[in-house]
Amino acid sequence: MCLEDEVNLRWLDEKKPITRWLARLILPVEKISKETLFDCRMCGQCILHSTGMTCPMRCPKNLRNGPCGGVRPNGNCEVFADKPCVWVQGIERAPRLPLWQEDIHHLQPPVNWRLQGTSSWINLFTGRDAIRPRGWENANEPQTNSDQHG
Repeated sequence: MCLEDEVNLRWLDEKKPITRWLARLILPVEKISKETLFDCRMCGQCILHSTGMTCPMRCPKNLRNGPCGGVRPNGNCEVFADKPCVWVQGIERAPRLPLWQEDIHHLQPPVNWRLQGTSSWINLFTGRDAIRPRGWENANEPQTNSDQHG
């Protein structure tokens, strides 16, 4: 069960002027703070809490569900051999979090590139980050009859 199932966080309407005004105000704060703390790449659909507070967008392959098959024996990235694999870091850090230790095992949807550069905080409260690409199904979500029959 994800956080949005537990609490209805969609109290902002992305089409209202107040939301656009808030986004202009919040975006620089979010960008500076998350880039400084997490080397965030501002994908607009933050899953830091699910990746041991390691930004998965730092992966040169932009993988959202774990490391590729090319992680080096020392835990470094196959593309940038002098840098640690962000997923190895995430897997090592997740158990040390006070919350969300098990969230690293959640299947993440594909990246919605239309949200890149936008505020993930505003996208969370408007529900924009919950919009999934057509055809994508989360194996953890129960299927409806229409999903099962076509």
